[in-house]
Amino acid sequence: MFKQLKIKYRTFLLTQKLKKENKTFDFNNFLFSKKNVLIIDEIIPEFNKDSGSRRLTEIIKLLLKNKVSVFLIADLKQYKYKSDYIQKFIDLGVNVYQPSIDKSGNLVTKEDFIKLVAPKMDMAWLHRPLIFSKFQSIVKSANPDIKLVFDMVDFHYIRLLREYELTKNESLKTEAEKFLKIELENCKIADTVIAISTTDKVLLKQHFNEEEKVVLISNIHQHLEKKPDFNSFENRKDMLFVGSFRHDPNIDAVKHLRQDVMPIVWQKLPEVEVNIVGSYFTEEINNLATNKFNVLGFVDDLNMFLNKTRLFVAPLRFGAGIKGKIGQSLEHSLPLVTTDVGAEGFEFGNQKNTMIANTAEDTAKKIIDLYTNITLWNAASDSCQTILQPFSLATTEAQILQIINV
Repeated sequence: MFKQLKIKYRTFLLTQKLKKENKTFDFNNFLFSKKNVLIIDEIIPEFNKDSGSRRLTEIIKLLLKNKVSVFLIADLKQYKYKSDYIQKFIDLGVNVYQPSIDKSGNLVTKEDFIKLVAPKMDMAWLHRPLIFSKFQSIVKSANPDIKLVFDMVDFHYIRLLREYELTKNESLKTEAEKFLKIELENCKIADTVIAISTTDKVLLKQHFNEEEKVVLISNIHQHLEKKPDFNSFENRKDMLFVGSFRHDPNIDAVKHLRQDVMPIVWQKLPEVEVNIVGSYFTEEINNLATNKFNVLGFVDDLNMFLNKTRLFVAPLRFGAGIKGKIGQSLEHSLPLVTTDVGAEGFEFGNQKNTMIANTAEDTAKKIIDLYTNITLWNAASDSCQTILQPFSLATTEAQILQIINV
């Protein structure tokens, strides 16, 4: 009861503030085209902080490039609807929902906004399972003819099940079963289901047999050509991990790296430092810091690290979908060591034996080999462009247009 009163009061304060600022809803402020897509996510995509946001941002850019108007909503509480990224998307040409008031002085909520714009939408692209589950009926009620797209982002059931198999925490098994039910119900309702990797697509088929509904749209990675200033093996040092610490697989991977892998590596390479970069650091991660294990926090521009580091490392022991950190390393021709889970969706070919390991001992061995062997390192670096070919902008653009034009 108290919580409801608190929300009501905060909403009242927001409405009064919007009235003072004269922030009124006006249809003329929004740009509609022949094709219009409504996108809903948990947050305004933070494209430099997490892989899912980066992928969605690139999808939005491709839609805009193809003259499709994009309407973006974040599932944030009205009085908490703030983000440093709102203006960035407005500058791109995206129609971004922000709280406002109507002519009668009433707050235009997210749900109100959907009801107002949905009749003009061709498609609703609902990003992540809980978002689809929460908003699909609101969207469909406002426009029965709209095409519903369920973007899985990753197969949450598989990610949670893998974590349960590692930890034996029964609550994770319960959570996994809950998500499987939600994801399968979403798949039945959706007109199109987007899987992020071939592995997720195959695993989904074991539970959902309408394969014709499922389309693969992975992360978007454009390999960067090696320029004359590309740092050679000899001019690089240390190791790098990148990830958002809102994501449990990243927390586990960094703990595993610090506690199980690096003690073995440091026996052979005592001078090597590891730089841990990412957003939303936890106290648990900060407590892992030492003079050789540098916990650096969020870095806006990773290029400096990617271009001077000798080896990227991502010992992910559970998760699902495509890992953006792997693609980012490959973009920069930076050799890496990861696990089968980390490598899912990528075809490493003859580099699999060099860059993929699944135990602490084997991970440490492959780190030492790549870190010290210039021939191995150069071959791994040269292979990155081929590995990334299926993730190019052109490939993804063709897949998106296929969905839009059906």
